[in-house]
Amino acid sequence: MLYTIIKALHIIFMVSYFAGIFYLVRIFVYYKDTDEFPEEKKKILREQYTFMARRLWNIITVPAGVIMAVCGIVMIFLNPGLMKMGWFHLKLTFLIGLAAYHYWCWKKVLQLKDLHGNILPIANIKLRQANEIATFILFLVVFTVILKSMVIEYWWQLIAGFFVLVFLIMMTVKLVNKNKKNK
Repeated sequence: MLYTIIKALHIIFMVSYFAGIFYLVRIFVYYKDTDEFPEEKKKILREQYTFMARRLWNIITVPAGVIMAVCGIVMIFLNPGLMKMGWFHLKLTFLIGLAAYHYWCWKKVLQLKDLHGNILPIANIKLRQANEIATFILFLVVFTVILKSMVIEYWWQLIAGFFVLVFLIMMTVKLVNKNKKNK
């Protein structure tokens, strides 16, 4: 029963964490979108986006991530057999990628604070593409956890499907960004 409760908490805080990460990078995109705005409007919006990013990071994303991680570690202690399963090793590998993405987001939050309303030195399209990285990681982790050993058995079909998904999402991002520029 304890394991199931911890698992439910892990899932709840995983959803909260990803919601925070998804919205955080969207705030970076909104900040970058102000580059062409009149100076007064740009200043007001950039201050607001910086404030929002810091609050989101400190109040929702990091606490949810910590609770999610703690629950995950507790589940490993309650069920050490997980560490012997190939699919779980794959999940942990994806979580290392999530940790790297988390670090990148943290550095961007700090960068926004230190910019004091100046231009964010990254291309808009790069931010829009970076916004999808969390989506890819979420897909990888959820499919690995749900399919378990079938992930190992059908690895090449899943990789092919994943690359098709990545391609479609990236093309959609480029198309949306191109249409935005044309307006």
